[in-house]
Amino acid sequence: MHDTTLLQLIIDDFAPAQQLLELLQSEYLALHGRDMPLLEEILASKQALIILLEQHGRKRSEILASLNLPADRQGLEQLASQSSVGDRLLSQSDVLTDLIAQCHAANLKNGQSIRIQQAATANQLKILTGGEPPALYDASGAFANLQKPRALSQA
Repeated sequence: MHDTTLLQLIIDDFAPAQQLLELLQSEYLALHGRDMPLLEEILASKQALIILLEQHGRKRSEILASLNLPADRQGLEQLASQSSVGDRLLSQSDVLTDLIAQCHAANLKNGQSIRIQQAATANQLKILTGGEPPALYDASGAFANLQKPRALSQA
């Protein structure tokens, strides 16, 4: 009975994981377009899906722990070896694991995009406020002695 419950929990996570992946892909586009209202909607939806996936993950771990099995792939394999739905349990788990890995990769890509945009914004602010002059080289290859530029607001 635990094996079928575990299988159902895994199958139930396909839709939220797929929705999360689609949201992460939409988030990437919204980040590039700097569409703040859309980003806020995506964030709220993402949080709800992540909470749901975490709850199901905890339930799966609790089921394996209640059977005195490790709450990882090894525990799942041990349960599958004693189950009539063992092959399906492992194959569906692999599908979910792959989907979650795609979500993780998309999230990392979005994080990298955010860091790049933060650096560009910081550089733009430095230019506007007259921060450090850019490090440039002169014809001899040495650092050029530049005068500190004035802030754009003072130009």
